[in-house]
Amino acid sequence: MKKFIASPFVIVIILGILLLPDASFGEPRAQKVELMCGIQTPSNPTISVGNFVVTMENISVQMRLSGFGVAVTGSGPNINYGLAQCYGDLSLLDCFLCYAEARSILPRCDPVNSGRVFLDGCFMRAENYSFYQEYSGPYDKAVCGNRTQKNSAFQVSARKAVAQAVSAAPNNNGYARVQVRVSGTENESTYVLANCWRTLGASSCRACLQNASASILGCLPWSGGRALNTGCFVRYSDINFLNPKPGNGISRGTITVVIVVAVSSVGVLVIGAVIGVYIWKHRTIQKKRKASSDAGKLAKTLHHSSLNFKYSTLEKATSSFDEANKLGQGGFGAVYKGVLQDGREIAVKRLYFNNKHRAADFYNEVNMISSVEHKNLVRLLGCSCSGPESLLVYEFLPNKSLDSFIFDPSKGKSLNWEKRFEIVIGTTEGLVYLHENSKIRIIHRDIKASNILLDSRLRAKIADFGLARSFQEDKSHISTAIAGTLGYMAPEYLAHGQLTEKADVYSFGVLLLEIVTARQNSNSKAFENSDSLATLVWKHFQQRTVDELFDPNIMLHNYHNVNVKNEILRVVHVGLLCTQEIPSLRPSMSRALQMLVKKEEHLPAPTNPPFMNEKTMELNNAPENPSSHSIASISQSIFYPR
Repeated sequence: MKKFIASPFVIVIILGILLLPDASFGEPRAQKVELMCGIQTPSNPTISVGNFVVTMENISVQMRLSGFGVAVTGSGPNINYGLAQCYGDLSLLDCFLCYAEARSILPRCDPVNSGRVFLDGCFMRAENYSFYQEYSGPYDKAVCGNRTQKNSAFQVSARKAVAQAVSAAPNNNGYARVQVRVSGTENESTYVLANCWRTLGASSCRACLQNASASILGCLPWSGGRALNTGCFVRYSDINFLNPKPGNGISRGTITVVIVVAVSSVGVLVIGAVIGVYIWKHRTIQKKRKASSDAGKLAKTLHHSSLNFKYSTLEKATSSFDEANKLGQGGFGAVYKGVLQDGREIAVKRLYFNNKHRAADFYNEVNMISSVEHKNLVRLLGCSCSGPESLLVYEFLPNKSLDSFIFDPSKGKSLNWEKRFEIVIGTTEGLVYLHENSKIRIIHRDIKASNILLDSRLRAKIADFGLARSFQEDKSHISTAIAGTLGYMAPEYLAHGQLTEKADVYSFGVLLLEIVTARQNSNSKAFENSDSLATLVWKHFQQRTVDELFDPNIMLHNYHNVNVKNEILRVVHVGLLCTQEIPSLRPSMSRALQMLVKKEEHLPAPTNPPFMNEKTMELNNAPENPSSHSIASISQSIFYPR
């Protein structure tokens, strides 16, 4: 039975991809070129993030159908305007994959509520005002690529190719692709793509492309360049980066121009490079086709499995996903309460982040998670893959998540210290099981209050394993893309992408401090350059004034209870030990559990926490000066919000 629980999760992801109108395989070109963030922070971060997520969900539907989408959510200062578009040579499948990657990168601008991200295959932008008619602005720039100097022959062909594309695109729905071959050579050409956003008219598109042309030609004599403009994108290269067939359904008619330029030739090295690129692309396509075949086999297996819920059953259980049944929403899907015909209450998650490149990873992850079972872990019951969207089914927990209690002054009163300590111990035991008691070590990567759900008796259950990773006992760490929530991620993971159990230990330490203080670390820098929660508690700990930070709700009936005060202080002490800057000094989860329950045991003195600038995501090298220069800039994607 456990063997099959793994399949639903990944098949949901895969089928979401296979159901796209155009399932042809190309190259999504999802490599990030540039992320540009605004400067204005929202008046209400919670509302602003929620509006952003809804906007992206609405755009997702449009991207599946046409490779372009705009949406507006909310009103007032927290309104969110969004736009996403793929370039004209991408198929709808590759377009959606590129959009999914862009969508995971743009939230890195948080807490700023505006930004734009250019990928090599698509563009995405979000603002708190209507920007759809803009075609120029202060952020316009050229990014020069490979710093290989080309000869005059290439420069002539590049100028001609860019001019041709700029001339053709405005009258061709804003899109053109051009190849200019150099006379006297058999295999060298310049390849150019020009694309305006579909919200622009022909005249605005032409003006944008002319500005872009002037800036991108400044990259010569280098072999490649990109113009990142407010209303358009232009790229030239000596390597054929274009997909072989025009995008089906993305642009209505495309233009390909081939010009022979009578100038001198280049050497045979280019021929070798072209052959190498061809071989690489051929192998990549074969792998993608195999993945598609495997997905079909998995889908067939699930269809005959008892874990497969009919879409109509879940639609009825949630009253057609009525907003009144909505439990929450994150970057990967919205969750709804449902009631089955037999009276069982369930939680149904609608997925809208599908990526074929990560399908195998999801399969491995869910296989891993299905092999573990613990009283402090939320159970996955099954899924639906037979309807128009992908659905996951979990056990329903009536009291939602821990954050809805500890960060609410009114609801927080229902969590006295005894209940909070029980939640601490339950969460600790769940993490000990994941890290040490299973055959494969499992790292959650997103431990935070919103991922600790509470059952009817307010007992903790760790939820949301979408980012979990595992590795064998003989590995000291694994290197992986950065994923998680700002404010909870360990500094060494942010800086280097090297993942160990100590990343979860750090997040757990932040959670302990939040439970005691009722202060949310992830929003601590939303409005000012204040200390992080760990730094604030550390300073009070040194001054022996930590009790000033205690949540008043847990002191209502325990103000003069010395035993309770000592227990709270011990939890704070363990939290500081878990958030120490040096990973090797942090205790393991089993050691942390021992520290929490053996109250007579002496605890070592904690060292300082990391001094992180979470707005710029830089790790500062001097605790005495939080504004000092950074020693590690973070460039990897952060999948947030969740």
